[in-house]
Amino acid sequence: MALTKENLIRSIRTQCGLPKTTSGVLLESLLNILKSTLESGEGVLITGFGKFSLKDKNKRRGRNPQTGRKLIVKSRRILTFR
Repeated sequence: MALTKENLIRSIRTQCGLPKTTSGVLLESLLNILKSTLESGEGVLITGFGKFSLKDKNKRRGRNPQTGRKLIVKSRRILTFR
């Protein structure tokens, strides 16, 4: 089972005794803070849980698994969690 926003909202509501709408606003605010911090290029460290950070991957040679045709995979930025 995947952990969804709805499950998180329900857990916040249960553990903190907050109304569902307040729990939803709280979760959305937290996610927006995490997203904006990562978009600015900074990492997010949550002590006792882990660290979210961005990593740049260089372009590389690859191949299409369906056709076997060789191609170049573009450089990109990925989110990592440790």
